Amino acid sequence: MRLVQFTSPGSDGRRIGVEESDGGNVVDLNAFDSSLPRNMRAFLEGGDNALDAAKRALESGRHIVSSSNVHLMSPITGPDKVICVGMNYVDHCLEQNVAIPKEPVIFSKFPSSIIGPSDEIRLPAESQEVDWEVELAFVIGKKGKNIKEENAMDFVAGFTVAHDVSARDWQMQRNGRQWLLGKTFDTFCPMGPAIVTRDAISDPHNLGIRCKVNGELVQNSNTNQMIFKTEALVSWVSRFVTLYPGDVFLTGTPPGVGVFRKPPVFLKADDVVECEIDELGAIRNKVV
Repeated sequence: MRLVQFTSPGSDGRRIGVEESDGGNVVDLNAFDSSLPRNMRAFLEGGDNALDAAKRALESGRHIVSSSNVHLMSPITGPDKVICVGMNYVDHCLEQNVAIPKEPVIFSKFPSSIIGPSDEIRLPAESQEVDWEVELAFVIGKKGKNIKEENAMDFVAGFTVAHDVSARDWQMQRNGRQWLLGKTFDTFCPMGPAIVTRDAISDPHNLGIRCKVNGELVQNSNTNQMIFKTEALVSWVSRFVTLYPGDVFLTGTPPGVGVFRKPPVFLKADDVVECEIDELGAIRNKVV
């Protein structure tokens, strides 16, 4: 299934739904069952019962909203945590001429950085070096701590496309070279278009992953280049913190980012960034 959050003309605020296909019409879950919550985090907290209701709604063929009347929000908003992984692609490490990490490099973004798949990325006045990073993201589906790798996928609700927008001056030169501030400006975490459940993906670790800036292909790799796969990341992070439904993991970016080009290239107003992953879909965000 392709789980979404959306608004539509005449609707009373945010709703949750299931896309019939990538970019297709949306089944309105709140119209199908008014007892279901209107935000994805609360829906995921409902566990298998909520997912079963979504499956019944999709099979019913009712309460369909035309894609032309749907505005997709980020498929998850207000998570407890946005957990990010640095240096997690072999080819990205080679691009930088750095050693492959022995342990996952973990940092975070604040949830306030999240925007939807077509919302605008705002360039902050504080940075002159804003860069792109397409990433595979996954969303936690149930609470867990000290999770074993062999059980980790049971805690994953599904996968989505994310853009880890990065202010390189703050990440690499300012604030003691801690990454947080450079990664977490408002609008620096576009996500979407949907949370694609595990059963709807052939193999999350063998998907083409691409980024285009103004139509030019700047990143082009495959998630099989990931050093630490989903299971390892869930297990590792859950040693330190309890994971909750709705928590988001951004799993790292492949080569082709602007900062390592010669000369470096950074985003400017009116640029358009498209991030795409096979089987998951694409997000398209204008820079303002």
